[in-house]
Amino acid sequence: MPVTHNATLNQSRFKAVIGGSIGNLVEWYDWYAYSVFSLYFAGAFFPKDSETAQLLNTAGIFAIGFLMRPVGGWLMGRYADRKGRKAALTLSVLLMSAGSLLITFVPGYAQIGIAAPLLLVLARMLQGLSIGGEYGTAATYLSEIAPPHRRGLYSSFQYVTSIMGQLIALLLLLALQRWWLTPQQLGAWGWRIPFGLGALLALSAIYLRRGLIETSAFTHEDIALQKRGTFKELQKYRRETRTIIGLTLGLTVSFYTFTTYVQKFLVNTAGFSKSDSTLITLIALTVFMLAQPLAGLLADYIGRKRTLIIYGVLASITTLPIMMWLSTVHQLWPATLLIILTLLILSLSTSVSAIVKAELFPVHVRSLGVSFPYALAVALFGGTAEYVALLCKNHGHAGWFYWYLTACIIISLVVSIRMRDTEKYSRMNSEQ
Repeated sequence: MPVTHNATLNQSRFKAVIGGSIGNLVEWYDWYAYSVFSLYFAGAFFPKDSETAQLLNTAGIFAIGFLMRPVGGWLMGRYADRKGRKAALTLSVLLMSAGSLLITFVPGYAQIGIAAPLLLVLARMLQGLSIGGEYGTAATYLSEIAPPHRRGLYSSFQYVTSIMGQLIALLLLLALQRWWLTPQQLGAWGWRIPFGLGALLALSAIYLRRGLIETSAFTHEDIALQKRGTFKELQKYRRETRTIIGLTLGLTVSFYTFTTYVQKFLVNTAGFSKSDSTLITLIALTVFMLAQPLAGLLADYIGRKRTLIIYGVLASITTLPIMMWLSTVHQLWPATLLIILTLLILSLSTSVSAIVKAELFPVHVRSLGVSFPYALAVALFGGTAEYVALLCKNHGHAGWFYWYLTACIIISLVVSIRMRDTEKYSRMNSEQ
């Protein structure tokens, strides 16, 4: 009987991970499609000027989407703590689908003038609301269904699927570039294809998420409804909130630099072609995705706090020289290996990011506690990373951004060293 019970429990957990992860994949595909296709649709929404100026405009709207993430983190985090993780995860996919559908059909600047970028802003605001709540809710869900000795492994699947979503967007771009459409067709109308596909994929994600099981931590919660997911309750955990912001700072700037901005960096600074930059990014992200479960397992054996510190030390030492070297490399494989090295170091942090944050809060405020401070840090630093990098380059001081990135990583390292070990003092231990 115990064997049968354990097998059934493991099967339920496996289905929950697959269901939650596939929905996460679709959401992050939609979110990243904007970034990886912006090289082609920038001219459709803004008057023709220099390529850097057009990229600055699209990066600015990318940042606006991020500014909506704290609002989404608050709304969706509160909803998940009051109505359940399953309900919030389903709602977030609906919002993302609506944003993608709007981008698919909005006319360009030549047809409707200033209304075109305004509608693009609206679409990104919807997607920002969605993704703002997605991270915290998905992190909470995966953490609550994980067995205590495998929380690092389960946590890693959040970034596995988010990276996989970006890989699908990159693969689609690569296929369109090399086999299906000319550069002129991509710039004229081909960039709409990924957004339409994202809206369709969201339907399958909604179906899968409606079939998810609710976590036992939430269903057995006996806290009064009026105390669930409120800022008043969250204020009792100010130290934990500050810890999440500090940990997220270095991670989010690094993540968006080396997974989204790097594609434009390779074209705009290193001089690669658009198709080569896509291929380099695709190879590097594939390695990064495969490294997540391995880094998660490593954290389960040596400790999550220790892996965060190792990441901080390695990244603080290597980021500046790698960025300087990458700006002068003009061969495909050296550039690819440099980016892979950086992402392998980053995987030590991304693989355990979700569980470290979730373990800081009790169940009745966990989703809000993870979602809001994380989304706030990502909005202020991750969402603006690309814009800051392009701004520095536009003013002739690209190296300033390399120092900025390193400083953010060092701050997170200090927070990692000073924080309590969540593995030893996890607020989840009494729930499972």
